[in-house]
Amino acid sequence: MKKIVFFCIPAYGHTNPTIPVVNELTKRGHEVWYYSFNMFKEKIESVGAKFISCDEYLPELRSKDEKKVGKDFAALIEMVVDTTISLDKKVCSELQEFNPDCIVSDSICIWGKLLAMKLNIQYICSTTTFVFNQYTAKMMKRGIGEIIRTIIGIPRVNKKMKLLKINGYNVKNFISLIQNDNATNTIVYTSKEFQPMSETFSDKYVFVGPSVMDVESKELRYERRTVYISLGTILNKNYSFYKNCIQALKECDVDVIMSVGEKTEISDLGEIPINFQVKARVDQIKVLKRADAFLTHCGMNSVSESLYYRVPMLLFPQHSEQALVAKRTVELGAGLMLKRNKPNDIKNAIEQILNDHKYKENADKISKSFKAAGGAKKAADMILAVINNGKFKN
Repeated sequence: MKKIVFFCIPAYGHTNPTIPVVNELTKRGHEVWYYSFNMFKEKIESVGAKFISCDEYLPELRSKDEKKVGKDFAALIEMVVDTTISLDKKVCSELQEFNPDCIVSDSICIWGKLLAMKLNIQYICSTTTFVFNQYTAKMMKRGIGEIIRTIIGIPRVNKKMKLLKINGYNVKNFISLIQNDNATNTIVYTSKEFQPMSETFSDKYVFVGPSVMDVESKELRYERRTVYISLGTILNKNYSFYKNCIQALKECDVDVIMSVGEKTEISDLGEIPINFQVKARVDQIKVLKRADAFLTHCGMNSVSESLYYRVPMLLFPQHSEQALVAKRTVELGAGLMLKRNKPNDIKNAIEQILNDHKYKENADKISKSFKAAGGAKKAADMILAVINNGKFKN
């Protein structure tokens, strides 16, 4: 039996792909601890792992606007460094006693990486987004607002780097925190076919495809086609967008399922048409199993799940990372970019996706590459290979 520790940030798109991997490991008889957040407690425990709450160690996150952390690089670094230092005493004590064989930490969950370095524990990076190196980083076209926020935030970042060193973390600079090199064992939850320039990455990068926990679903496809709309779980409070979607599709021959987030007052959206179901949250996988088109914010997890279930997309990215995912989807012919979110633009684009079969056919091709990559079983195999041999064995 091996002992494996997972770390992740409080985000569905980063946590959900790891759950089937944990399930696979515990089914094989291995012991898994998962440092996460109360919103995921039930999900983590349901797959046989020990859940350890980190909520009380995120004081800074609670006082910040989620949008700031999502779009401001300096705010993100501040959050992860403060969390690392808050967790330091607790985690170091617990892991020295547990003596794990490896730590698997999300690429954004820098405290997992730092703690592995400090405790000299085998580290595996879990990447739920595209991976970046000197070649693919050039594809990331940041908006002027993001560039300005990054430049202004450099002094704040440098201050946090000094704080890490004071607390015993030997880090060179902030780039070393966020960037993996070709020597880091890295699990990537997409296929080589979907990852841009996958040939430029070393064999330390294993592309396992989306890790999707299959769910029992009685949802059936109906005679009328179904359109699913969601802006994800973080930057989803957008009343004008939802109202435009209602105006665009209320008279169309489609059923619409629209997820608007917990902070959106559905009553403020006005009269809901008979062909719309508007909810704070939905089981996305169940919905995608019956959907014919998906209007999405282009979070990597949402796009991956959509393509896994062969659903073409209308793409409405909210920041540069999502824009890159959207661009790749368009390049492979499985989606259409929404250039303006006015009612007529939404209506025309949805009709184009539903009526032009090439989008569905291309989504099918990507889905096949995802399923051939191996998924959660392949990821579990790779983790155990690192523990047993110090490296991945393809």
